[in-house]
Amino acid sequence: MHSLLLALATAPAPTPTPSLRPGLSEDQVTPGLLGFLLTAFIVVLTAFLIVDMVRRIRRVRYRGQLEEAQVQEALLRAGGTSAADAGMNDADAVGGLGDAGPGSKADGAPRPAKGADFGPETNGDAGPGNR
Repeated sequence: MHSLLLALATAPAPTPTPSLRPGLSEDQVTPGLLGFLLTAFIVVLTAFLIVDMVRRIRRVRYRGQLEEAQVQEALLRAGGTSAADAGMNDADAVGGLGDAGPGSKADGAPRPAKGADFGPETNGDAGPGNR
């Protein structure tokens, strides 16, 4: 092991000015203009994809907030209390099984069905199940 370390330590240093092997030109070892353009295209495409993804996530979050507000408004009109005041969790507020059975609250007022569609979406989608 000692002789290996000694051989590595005494190996000649590389030449101070690097040069190419005989028979190679600079164009053969660098990506050139085409490589730069392809890399720039991939970077720009990735930036557009990230911006589009952020926009779509924001839209889904906003739609969820609107749907939650509509459920709260429907509950206020139907029973006079909000889901938080009645002590219900999110599944009960959207129409899950509660204490009184499917589709009804304890006071007898009907709940919105689970996954209820409150109208067509702005992009013309008919709702879940039609994708």
